[in-house]
Amino acid sequence: MTPQGSDVILERMMSLHPKIIDLTLDRMWRLLDALGDPERALPPVIHIAGTNGKGSTLAMIRAGLEAGGNMVHAYTSPHLARFHERIRVAGELISEPALTQILDECEAANGGETITYFEITTCAALLAFARTPADFTLLEVGLGGRLDATNVIKKPALTIITPVSYDHPQFLGETLPEIAGEKAGILKRGVPCIVGPQEDEALDVIEARAARVGAPLLVYGQHWHVTQERDRLVYQDETGLLDLPLPALIGAHQIQNGGIALAALRALDMGEAACEAALTDADWPARLQRLRHGPLVQAAGNAEVWLDGGHNGAAGMALAEALTRLPERPLHLICGMLNTKDVGGYMRPLAPLVKTLHAIPVPDEVATLSATDTRKAAQNVGMTAFEAGSTDAALGEIVRKSPNARILICGSLYLAGHVLRHNS
Repeated sequence: MTPQGSDVILERMMSLHPKIIDLTLDRMWRLLDALGDPERALPPVIHIAGTNGKGSTLAMIRAGLEAGGNMVHAYTSPHLARFHERIRVAGELISEPALTQILDECEAANGGETITYFEITTCAALLAFARTPADFTLLEVGLGGRLDATNVIKKPALTIITPVSYDHPQFLGETLPEIAGEKAGILKRGVPCIVGPQEDEALDVIEARAARVGAPLLVYGQHWHVTQERDRLVYQDETGLLDLPLPALIGAHQIQNGGIALAALRALDMGEAACEAALTDADWPARLQRLRHGPLVQAAGNAEVWLDGGHNGAAGMALAEALTRLPERPLHLICGMLNTKDVGGYMRPLAPLVKTLHAIPVPDEVATLSATDTRKAAQNVGMTAFEAGSTDAALGEIVRKSPNARILICGSLYLAGHVLRHNS
């Protein structure tokens, strides 16, 4: 990679704004205008907000659309191993030369003005998408919705709100209605919105916002239904019933995410083959992902190594349920979390399933919770917990004591990314 490769430019971009998160759209509009308004030249956009399930839902929709022969752009965040994962252009991860070029252009057009890292890289993604023909564009909200950098599309083809729960209270509000109000900020007049399963107080806010802006809703439990019946997923809406395989992604929450994806595909007039592919072909790393190759797997011997990036209370509940679907093995966690998360809320649902937890810091993250504080949080919810200096050290200790363990590395997407890079 040359000295002016994408990693160098991205590092420079981190210094363009003193705050990591500063919610406003003014800087986006300024830079997009300087770039020639690429957001106006995109293929039809599906815009996805919510607290949990955005990435999995997007992956399922993409699998369904691509199975139907469509070329699909996709923008997701954060990345795990490499920034390039965030920008998928017409089905392929953006190349290093293409990424370097658009980052250079965005940096030049910004002219040294204040802008956040997420904002300028979102502009880069939109610029890449506008220059490459495709049939659809999938945009995942970074944080909230109303003031998120992705909320610059005046007329999407479809919006989606996955389940809303408590996360980022310092930016989105302390109550569920406040958070739901921020998510509902992506609703647009005349644009249908698929609404996943919601708490009543969140749904009330979403419905009220939709009524004010004139956005038709397709709501779980009202306009569409999804259930698991034995080893099949059954989806029903006013068009009819689909009897499909269970999602390749594990867990009851993936039944819900699959239902949201199916509702979206039906709204886009995709057929049954696309709907089945959405469930069976979707791949989303670090969502209860079994690692099968690499140094960590070799070091584990007969033990299984799994990876999950969930980090809030709802994610902890979903993960606990998904783990019960696996064949029984002694479960040991290697856990690292950020100090901005509800650590107890995440750990509490997992506690009854776990033999031990080994607490580690998240490498290279200023906001990491210390191993000591993570251990104490685990002990507070009834886990047997220890400290370790690294993933390797924790794994080695677990394997020595429990050679046939199921080892789950969890607690943070940043930790998951570190593990994927380390294990490659």
